[in-house]
Amino acid sequence: MAVKSSRLIAGALVFLVGAVGGNVFYKWAQNNSEANVVAQQMVSKPRPEFSLPDVEGQTRNISEWDGKVTVVNFWATWCPPCRKEIPVLIELQETYENQGLQIIGVAIDSKEKVQDFMDTMGIEYPSLIGENNAIEISKNYGNRYSALPFTAIINRQGEITFTHRGELTREHVEEIIKPLL
Repeated sequence: MAVKSSRLIAGALVFLVGAVGGNVFYKWAQNNSEANVVAQQMVSKPRPEFSLPDVEGQTRNISEWDGKVTVVNFWATWCPPCRKEIPVLIELQETYENQGLQIIGVAIDSKEKVQDFMDTMGIEYPSLIGENNAIEISKNYGNRYSALPFTAIINRQGEITFTHRGELTREHVEEIIKPLL
């Protein structure tokens, strides 16, 4: 009985240490100052150019949305925070589209997976298929460690005004975009 009790306590301690350690690592990765500095260095700079195909196979260039407040969201179908964030982006597009907001998804995934996910979620904003190229493009926008989701907000003049690694809330995005609209 004492052996089972000791194993149970040891198992609980291992779980607790792992959970605390995992949470500490997650917080460190979210707040890593070096990565934040790289991302923030992009603020007030012109948005980098890129072209990628959409789900219909048509090549799209980021300059198509010049003159709009553009939210470029790098994501993947296998990324839980990305999946959680997508409904917020759908709502924002629907709410602010007439005021000049354009959400652009850049998927680090295959066309088939993205199309299935878009159909399931009801995504109607453009989703570009970047696969591995999207990783390099996100780095050009300041995503040094290729974290997902990663979002850059671009003003009507084509300058990056905000970058963020990790999931965004509707309130946070609205705080950034409302003055730009």
